[in-house]
Amino acid sequence: MALEKMGSAVQFLLLVLLSGLMLVCRIAEGDTHYYDFVLKDTNFTRLCVTKTMLAVNESFPGPVVYVHTGDTAIINVQNEGSHGVTIHWHGVKQPRNPWSDGPDHITQCQIQPGTSFTQKVIFSEDQEGTLWWHAHSDWTRATVHGAIVVLPAEGTTYPFPQPDGEEVIVLACWYDADQNVELEYDLIHYNATTPESDAYTINGFPGDLVACSSEPAYSLVVDYGKTYLLRIVNAAMNSELFFAISEHNLTVVGTDGTYTKPLVTNYLMITPGQTMDVLITANQTPSYYYMAIRQFVTIDPSIPDFTNMTATAILQYRGNYTPPASPSLPTTLPTFYQLDAGYNFTSKLRSLASPEHPANVPQNVTTRMFITASINLVSYTFEGIIVPHIASTLNNISFMDPSSSILDAYYRHISGVYTTDFPDDPPSFFDFTGVDDLPSAITKPATKVKVLNYNETLEIVFQGTNLLTSAEDHPVHLHGYTFFVVGMGFGNFDPVADPKGYNLVDPPEQNTVRVPKNGWVAIRLRVDNPGVWLWHCHLDRHFTWGMATVFIVKDGGTPETSLLPPPDYMPPCTTPSPIRLEDFNDADGVVNTISKI
Repeated sequence: MALEKMGSAVQFLLLVLLSGLMLVCRIAEGDTHYYDFVLKDTNFTRLCVTKTMLAVNESFPGPVVYVHTGDTAIINVQNEGSHGVTIHWHGVKQPRNPWSDGPDHITQCQIQPGTSFTQKVIFSEDQEGTLWWHAHSDWTRATVHGAIVVLPAEGTTYPFPQPDGEEVIVLACWYDADQNVELEYDLIHYNATTPESDAYTINGFPGDLVACSSEPAYSLVVDYGKTYLLRIVNAAMNSELFFAISEHNLTVVGTDGTYTKPLVTNYLMITPGQTMDVLITANQTPSYYYMAIRQFVTIDPSIPDFTNMTATAILQYRGNYTPPASPSLPTTLPTFYQLDAGYNFTSKLRSLASPEHPANVPQNVTTRMFITASINLVSYTFEGIIVPHIASTLNNISFMDPSSSILDAYYRHISGVYTTDFPDDPPSFFDFTGVDDLPSAITKPATKVKVLNYNETLEIVFQGTNLLTSAEDHPVHLHGYTFFVVGMGFGNFDPVADPKGYNLVDPPEQNTVRVPKNGWVAIRLRVDNPGVWLWHCHLDRHFTWGMATVFIVKDGGTPETSLLPPPDYMPPCTTPSPIRLEDFNDADGVVNTISKI
């Protein structure tokens, strides 16, 4: 009997140990979440205009994806719309898995109407906070986008007091017409302008300051004395944005899926592609207060081509009181051209750099790159006449999307799709931010990539230029990685003096950073995620004109440091990429063909 009891006890102990091991494995691997994204052409009305536009699950913005750090999301994208699309998981590192990263003709091709593609989205264990997803083909991300909330791992919490509530705030833009039709028309004409939005939106609505707004403003209802975590996404196509809430301070505690030292401020400047986690305490007299956004404009003030409107939403206190005739607007919201406000805000961000959330800034650099970001020209011959066409460049290369996926070509060793000679430096050095004696602005369209060895430590200095007297901010985004913003300044980068001022202790860790107008930004990262990863300006106007390149990161020599194999099915490349300059090597035929569309 005693032996039987001992045997039962041993069996029980083994079951407990096995259950514990299974729990450890589950925590280590994370949970798996399943989502269905159904793309449909859906009617929406804003500014008294009803239009049909592509949306996910018939919502604008689209659904929020919720995961914990280290989890995996399986998302089945079904395209029941009228044109092809890809989906990118912005800021998600996707360890060793660029197959589901999403940029058109870089890691996959479009999911065509009537087809579907299941994407495996892998969240690394060093990211928490707010990220987002969006279409990454033509300009469809204007209507196809939504937030991703990465919660702390089970059993852990935020590095700040637990908020009483959370809310996702998506900042975006509204086009009265189909932005893709406008884009196609503009690009076949020689000035290559791109469509401006008709309004900005907060969680899908432009607010009640806009004439003929047929929908109410978005409202956030709060309780007096409570603190709320706002997860803010800038999904606008071409606009850096100021954000403020009337009579309320904001405390920034995170950006781009990483935590920051708390920064108390009365406004934000958030660039396209960025996310911010912000705490707000409802400590004012119960009433209605406007939250508002307007564009931070860094182009030449003589150029009127921007959306000069203010979008609003309402912060509404719960309780028994008489609402005001009109909420108060935030007096701290900077004006459009207030450059000092935009730049001063960015310079104050710092990584949390705590034992639980360290800032592992590379101290020894093995590879250095100096990349100029410019608005340039390409020239081609049309009916015997040399015609200039506007372009945008990195190191004077205007990126051309190839006819097939770069990732597929790299994995299968297919030649002729790209070349591996993207330059580490521009072709010439001059007074990049000057106004006199600027070099010829002619550039070269090409599909050039940079190949990096696994575990290299990389420093990149992005230098803005004033070519064509068209200097402005360039928010650049790297897929598959975060990086540390170790320095930023104005004028031409000084390779001797400026690195002495680098912050190598607690610089902000981001996936999107702006190259300031007529200035520079320096970043550092460790290259430890093998695959094919896109670098590009997150102003879609500049991306469309070619401000992009690709990093190919080689395998690390072990299965755990090597690119994962492709899934059983990838969307085939049946149509050319719409985000590209035309192939000027055969300009007459190309232009004549396009003109007949």
